[in-house]
Amino acid sequence: MYDGSGYHGWQVQENAVTVQEKIQDAIEKILSVRENIVGCSRTDSGVHANMFCFNMRTDKEIDTSKIVRSLNAVLPEDISVISCEEADFNFHARYDCTSKEYKYLIWNDKSRNPFLTGRALHYPGEIDIDLLNEEAKSFLGTHDFSSFCAADSSVEDKTRTVKNIGFEKNGKLIEFKIEADGFLYNMVRIIVGTLLDVNSGKIERGKIEEIINSKDRKSAGKTAAACGLYLNIVNYNK
Repeated sequence: MYDGSGYHGWQVQENAVTVQEKIQDAIEKILSVRENIVGCSRTDSGVHANMFCFNMRTDKEIDTSKIVRSLNAVLPEDISVISCEEADFNFHARYDCTSKEYKYLIWNDKSRNPFLTGRALHYPGEIDIDLLNEEAKSFLGTHDFSSFCAADSSVEDKTRTVKNIGFEKNGKLIEFKIEADGFLYNMVRIIVGTLLDVNSGKIERGKIEEIINSKDRKSAGKTAAACGLYLNIVNYNK
């Protein structure tokens, strides 16, 4: 798991610090060789992960019961390895994933919560949870999510299947969860931003299906801030 506030996403970049880079640095310190690691997702800059899986192939002998402690001893405090196990040689953390669940946190109060700065969206206006849950139902099932993908995405197939979606309120903290077989670039953040625009009246109620069918990014709402987004659960068959 990791707090993504100080990183430019997961994937290694030439001129920016990323989570993958820090983990590869830690592995190199432990194994004395810089191994390539394959992540289950490409989280954006500022996005967090409660669960994140990666795999690597190595010729080095590894004691899976000890390497977790060894890695955590050299990793930054905002990244933590939870477990390690031997996998099938052909296992691929990204392509073998059957579904993922993302979570988005919203602090719904007139005043900011300093303990959630960088970890939740501050939304001072009233939020109608019942309305948003009703509107969110339109995303369930298999759709072309072109309207909910960053305009500069190069992905050709934008069809994804949403299995579960909904909002829950716990005091002033609102939690949005969505599970799908895959996600497009900024997809969750655009869905959250669009639903919040419905909540505020910027987008008319009952228009989500029409927006989906338009396959036009301009018809959807804003892209919600990265700070509230967490990769929450990664599912595999085995």
